[in-house]
Amino acid sequence: MIECSIKSGLKRLCLSMVCLLAAASCTNTTPYYSGTSPGGGLYVSVAPPKWEFTNFGLVKLKGWKGLKRTKKTKDSKLEESAEDDGSFWKGDGVSGKPRIHIMIGEQMAHFYRGDHLVGASPICTGSPEFPTPTGSFSICEKDHDHLSSVYGDYIDKDKNIIQTQIDNRKDPRPPGTTFDGAKMHWFMRIHGAVGMHEGYLPGYADSHGCIRLPTHMAKIFFENTPAGTPVKISE
Repeated sequence: MIECSIKSGLKRLCLSMVCLLAAASCTNTTPYYSGTSPGGGLYVSVAPPKWEFTNFGLVKLKGWKGLKRTKKTKDSKLEESAEDDGSFWKGDGVSGKPRIHIMIGEQMAHFYRGDHLVGASPICTGSPEFPTPTGSFSICEKDHDHLSSVYGDYIDKDKNIIQTQIDNRKDPRPPGTTFDGAKMHWFMRIHGAVGMHEGYLPGYADSHGCIRLPTHMAKIFFENTPAGTPVKISE
């Protein structure tokens, strides 16, 4: 009788654990979040999962504080602003010449002052059809309110979009429409038509060659990057 009771209790415990794990898998939503860019359009960034598993298979909720948190470093009084998409900035007050390292394989941009890493941001680089060039470059132009001269939409006189995501070098313009260049706020030209700017991040390389950043990091990088800043782009 006692043995049956123990077996029954174990069955109920196993069933409870299975239900709990199933509920957790439903609650752990997509690792991407989207946001509205002040410059127009949307961006998507990667966020860590909200759930974790213990050694015993139980589920507990991590300390979730939204998209932004601040903390103080042990070695200085600088406040580090960290985002759950992996971006951060702790460069205020740090001396040293700035430089940027774009890592295509990691889809990340790293900002240095001297030898100190003071910032990082997720990015979106060029698709296989329009690869971002690799090599050593420098910032040769800055424009906080830049518009593309190639990519954008065809709009009518009332600014209604007639044809979107066009390349005006090859897509014929419908009669009665005009070209409306894509917004590239916080633009920093690196090489040819390629630059860094605010834009949409789908979570993989998908641009026409430019390096897109989420709005908050595009602005920070722009404000802390003088013309002539070295930029290394590597796989």
